[in-house]
Amino acid sequence: MAKRMDSLSPVLQAFIERQHVFFVATAAPEGRVNVSPKGMDSLRVLTPGRVAWLGVTGSGNETAAHLLQHPRMTLMFCAFEGPPLILRLYGQARMVQPGDPEWEEWLGLFPPLPAARQVYVLDVDLVQTSCGMAVPLMAYEQDREDLNNLHRRLTPQEMEDYRQRKNRLSIDGFPTGLPVGGHRPPDCL
Repeated sequence: MAKRMDSLSPVLQAFIERQHVFFVATAAPEGRVNVSPKGMDSLRVLTPGRVAWLGVTGSGNETAAHLLQHPRMTLMFCAFEGPPLILRLYGQARMVQPGDPEWEEWLGLFPPLPAARQVYVLDVDLVQTSCGMAVPLMAYEQDREDLNNLHRRLTPQEMEDYRQRKNRLSIDGFPTGLPVGGHRPPDCL
């Protein structure tokens, strides 16, 4: 049976900290809903009502585009090992990017990753658990290093060119607020 809370209990915080993967969902008022899996030691529970996660350069930048239009975000965690559980965190999120005054402070919460692009800060207004009894049991082997290895091979200019080609607009054509040369475009300030 689903349970609702205003914030994370210590037990749920510990559950999050043991997870190797989580899922992020966002949506603009129009267009496609985005759901993305995340890993790489990229999430931190800051308080019972706030979490932050580090976004890295990938094939798209949907979360950023959606948050510029509507700051709602949902994070979902599933117990793939141990007792069944699904945990969702609902709330309002904001994005911190290179060039923002607090970028270095937020970035310092995470291990160095070669293509760190944004930190997302989620203020949680609803925590929901559900049974998760239909989620399969799976064993964790290890993190993949493929993305980090690819990013390490790119020069700073190659990374910037890639981001401008692949991360500047969402798949629906919405701007993502991607910094150009380390600074946010004026229309995203």
